[in-house]
Amino acid sequence: MVFTVKDMTFKAGQELTISGKLKSGCSLFSINIGHDADNLALHFNPRFNYQGDSNIIICNSNQGGWGQEQKEHSFPFDQGESFKVVFTFNNDQFYIKLPNGTMMSFPNRFGDDSFKHIDVQGDVKVQGIKIK
Repeated sequence: MVFTVKDMTFKAGQELTISGKLKSGCSLFSINIGHDADNLALHFNPRFNYQGDSNIIICNSNQGGWGQEQKEHSFPFDQGESFKVVFTFNNDQFYIKLPNGTMMSFPNRFGDDSFKHIDVQGDVKVQGIKIK
């Protein structure tokens, strides 16, 4: 499933909350934030079991090619269960609050303070998106 939001501006200092339900048997899903599908400032990619990665979150960016992956070993997702992830950012960093309250960060390699493209892909049903 792909759920895409375009032209809804997410600005530095705002809070983006995405809630959803993972399908049972989910192998991976991703939440992407950027300017369009080819220019992603944040690719947030929890993997249950995909290409040798098990129960790990991969973060990356794509601007004319993928950058260096960052791996997060805290993995508070369960197949078939609901989740809520909260994103905030500034010109330097994305801050991500995971469902268990753990915080992680990823560099804002673009350095931008506004993004208009948000999509969710994979074995997941989006239940809500809120920006405040």
